[in-house]
Amino acid sequence: MTETERVYTIPLREVKKAPRWKRSKRAVYEVRKYLARHMKTSIDDVKISGDLNEAIWARGGQKPPARIRVKAAKFDDGGVEAEFAGERVR
Repeated sequence: MTETERVYTIPLREVKKAPRWKRSKRAVYEVRKYLARHMKTSIDDVKISGDLNEAIWARGGQKPPARIRVKAAKFDDGGVEAEFAGERVR
């Protein structure tokens, strides 16, 4: 049973600091870090759906999106599930 459900637009500016071939991997990490901070849980408790992962990796490992919209649900046990909210933000 969900305790909290929110939609976030996550900026992925920090991804540009990573080497080109690591940027999408870094973007997944930044999404987890952002959701852990905003949903007040640990980074290990954040689960990313396959759709969100595909949206980040859609243009390959070198060109992740600049920001992405995510729907996050926090459960009573402290776990957070994140899924793609359906549109890439420019």
